[in-house]
Amino acid sequence: MELTETYTLPVAQQRAWEALNDTAILRASIPGCDSIEPDGENAYAVSMSASVGPVKARFKGRMLLTDIDAPNTYTIVFEGQGGAAGFGKGNAHVTLEADGEASTKLSYTATAQVGGKLAQIGSRLVDGAARKIAGEFFKRFSAQVTGEGDAAEANPPDAGEEPESPDATAGEDAGKGKKSWTAWISKF
Repeated sequence: MELTETYTLPVAQQRAWEALNDTAILRASIPGCDSIEPDGENAYAVSMSASVGPVKARFKGRMLLTDIDAPNTYTIVFEGQGGAAGFGKGNAHVTLEADGEASTKLSYTATAQVGGKLAQIGSRLVDGAARKIAGEFFKRFSAQVTGEGDAAEANPPDAGEEPESPDATAGEDAGKGKKSWTAWISKF
């Protein structure tokens, strides 16, 4: 699988570089990420949950930063194991270019290989899931580097929406939320 994308970040190049090397920002930006911990020089142990089509798994792996030319470019080499779900490994070459004083163009080319159940579900599903995860990462990453991510975490997800009418939750089902419905369905 190969994925090439370009995004414009609303921050200066140096700030984008610093954010790409900040484990707290990365943990908040990577969908399903449980932890990113330093594991040697320019290396990190990563734990995350992901689903690709019908395959859901918790992955543990490692990423290593190589070919570092701060604040312009680096290559991320990654590998992860998801137990019975399979494995993923590959690399991503990331380039930052100033796009004016207050924005940065981030381009990357990633190549990856998957094995196990992940390989059996088909490349179209894997590619689609990878694009979706990348898109969500950059949405969250942009919010983090502009400071909007802090506000989003402080407010509940439905902040700013109209509250439900009082009788919408009245009756026997009061207190039962989406989780109980999901739990009930999962029994079948």
